[in-house]
Amino acid sequence: MNEDWFPVTYSTLDSSALANRLLPQYGIWEVASCQFWNRGLSDVYVVETSTHRYILRVSHHHWRSQGDIEFELELLDFLQQHHLPIASPLRTTDGQLFITIAAPEGKRYAALFMYAPGEVALGDLNPGQSWLMGETLAKIHQTALNFSTCADRQPLDSDYLLGRSLRTIAPLLKHRPKDLDYLKEAIANIEMHLADFPKKPPFWSICWGDPHSGNAHFTPDGQIALFDFDQCGYGWRAFDLGKFLQVALRGGVPKTAREAFFSGYQSVQVLTEWEWNALQLFTQMAHIWVWAISIDTAVVHNWCRLDEHYFTQRLEQLKRLTSRDWQLF
Repeated sequence: MNEDWFPVTYSTLDSSALANRLLPQYGIWEVASCQFWNRGLSDVYVVETSTHRYILRVSHHHWRSQGDIEFELELLDFLQQHHLPIASPLRTTDGQLFITIAAPEGKRYAALFMYAPGEVALGDLNPGQSWLMGETLAKIHQTALNFSTCADRQPLDSDYLLGRSLRTIAPLLKHRPKDLDYLKEAIANIEMHLADFPKKPPFWSICWGDPHSGNAHFTPDGQIALFDFDQCGYGWRAFDLGKFLQVALRGGVPKTAREAFFSGYQSVQVLTEWEWNALQLFTQMAHIWVWAISIDTAVVHNWCRLDEHYFTQRLEQLKRLTSRDWQLF
């Protein structure tokens, strides 16, 4: 590294350089535009040629390892081969699913996808769209039971989703000891009740990790395409359902649409009574995990939003999810 460079936490890669130096490795030469589109857990660029539209996703250095990237892209390639409606990655001219970029802060990984047909649901999911998403998620869980890879990916188990999350959140709640104690008790309760939950098929499969309306496109003729699998991993299928509920309840998705999601899911795979009874716990688990992720990414986005109101809001949401009427909010 050049000794004159100042250390970098996050860099924004130049769109023109990506178009001229990276996209030709996919055999794409006549790029009409390459625009920085969104900064989320990864950086997203929209690429257009005269005939096609693509999504170029570049991981953040601090967010995911090479093993995480390999796991996700191999999974998506596998699901595409089994004709599931997901935005699958394209291969480079030499057959690779991603390209390593030497960014100032360290290695980052770029992957190119065909643009998913359709649009995000207007105003959020209606019952028909929600049913279709549930059905598709069940097919992913079912199909992924046959997926295998050598890629190293941390499973979405209690230690990762809760233990690691507590280690992230706790230092920022030290000055609020009662709230910290409440969070610890809530996590201990989830861990106790899920301690004997089976880690074997069909309960344990591949989780999408982030099933919600913002990660799906719908076409006018009723087709669906799912994307954004960067939180995927081996885990309990019921966790994916809890994650859907966590986002749906926070976003105010109507009860009819939430029920349609589960009807669609169970048209493919019937949930056991054990899983139904654990849904509230998995929804709490999803909330805590998302909370920790938002703190992890604040170093890139805006640390200033981690004020007292932010933590009060997250704690109040957790209390709602632990209440008897948790699905009424």
